Amino acid sequence: MYFLGFSVVAFLLIWFLQIYFLNNSYETMKTKEVSRIASMISHAYKQNDENLTSSIQELSINNDFYVVMESTSGYLFFSPESESRMPVYTYMTHAPQLKAMLEKSHGLPVSFKISSGMEKYSTLAYGCVLDSSPGRELYLYIFSPLYPVTSTVNILKNQLLQVTLITLIIAFILSIYLASRISKPLQNMTATAREMGKGNYNVKFEGNSYSEINRLAATLNTAAYELGMADNRQKDLIANVSHDLKTPLTMIRSYAEMIRDLSGDNPEKRNAHLKVIIDESERLAQLVSDMSTISAMQMHRMKLEKSVFDLTEVTAGLLASYDILAEQDGYDFQFSAQKDCLVYADEARIKQVISNLTSNAIKYCGEDKVILINIRKIGKKCRLEVMDHGPGIKPEELPHVWDRYYKTSSNYVRPTEGTGLGLSIVKEILTLHHANYGVDSKVGKGTCFWFELEAGRREKETSRDRTKEIPQDPERIEEIQE
Repeated sequence: MYFLGFSVVAFLLIWFLQIYFLNNSYETMKTKEVSRIASMISHAYKQNDENLTSSIQELSINNDFYVVMESTSGYLFFSPESESRMPVYTYMTHAPQLKAMLEKSHGLPVSFKISSGMEKYSTLAYGCVLDSSPGRELYLYIFSPLYPVTSTVNILKNQLLQVTLITLIIAFILSIYLASRISKPLQNMTATAREMGKGNYNVKFEGNSYSEINRLAATLNTAAYELGMADNRQKDLIANVSHDLKTPLTMIRSYAEMIRDLSGDNPEKRNAHLKVIIDESERLAQLVSDMSTISAMQMHRMKLEKSVFDLTEVTAGLLASYDILAEQDGYDFQFSAQKDCLVYADEARIKQVISNLTSNAIKYCGEDKVILINIRKIGKKCRLEVMDHGPGIKPEELPHVWDRYYKTSSNYVRPTEGTGLGLSIVKEILTLHHANYGVDSKVGKGTCFWFELEAGRREKETSRDRTKEIPQDPERIEEIQE
């Protein structure tokens, strides 16, 4: 409708300009044309053009003008060469009138319209002064017939009517075609979006040749893919969490029933069964804690409390908690580090990263049960590596080890059950720190998890330096102390 409305307005404007203005502006346009020709002749005269006479004759023929030049010696006539045309001297009766008007206008160009007595037929008379020197006066008169334009207007009306009808028909067909081509893919996208809203994320949005619609279709296809992936991850999460919750809950219930029915009066068995219940309860608490942690990280609700601390000292203190595994199960923790590896990070979160990486190495270590932890400086960064001699990870599985609940196809030792979220939490914490991290592995030889933190500097101030900063004004000292 907009396209058709625009076409109608455009043609109404053309009709108005061609029909109305043709009648009303014809005489004005003729006057401007005659004035332009007179200026050309005046310029040529002042330049003493040798071909002035021939130039005037050519202008008279080309523009259908009758030109008369009056000087002290008489008249000089120029007229279009055609027997059917009116002789130029028939206009000479109006020459004195033009001359009188020029004398009154003090040399400015003058013009008036001569009526021939015929209906709608007249002549434009124009006069100007070429030379006003005494004894050398020279006047220029131009007579231009004003032909009736009624027939021309009628012809234009017929032509415009035909052109308008043809163009509106074409515009109507074209507008329907364009509207259909634009709206059809949008209607299809709307129907596809309804399907996607019902949970079917395998839909495909189709575009067409329009770049904007193609971009919209590509964006919607990407959105459908991401929603599908999110839906699959949500289903996997629910399935995995349900599985991880079901096992400890079953164990807790079973051992609680055993205590009630069998071992309630046997202290040794009762304590063993209670230990299982406590361990499974701790596992449930750890699972809930890990899920809460990773959810807070992914929703950007966790804020880091960064400070400068010694990575070597923190790691050594953390490894001390694994001494019981070394004593009871024969694990060999080999720690190698440089002194004063200061980093600027969230100490509590980095402890969690080291703990998760160490626990992961324990689960997947080889038969030698050796876990190596190395800390070294690389430029302005401190790098921590946790290595084992386990079965390794296949190259195609490496990008997925950071995913939640992902388990490699390799066999591993699992002295303690985990939540399946450890490496995912490591990834989120290191991402919040904008730290570099990664994993290197060779099948049959072992795996190395590593990360790098920006090195920090601990400011050292002596008591003497701090004393200099305290002003000696007692009131000011009390203010600072408060």
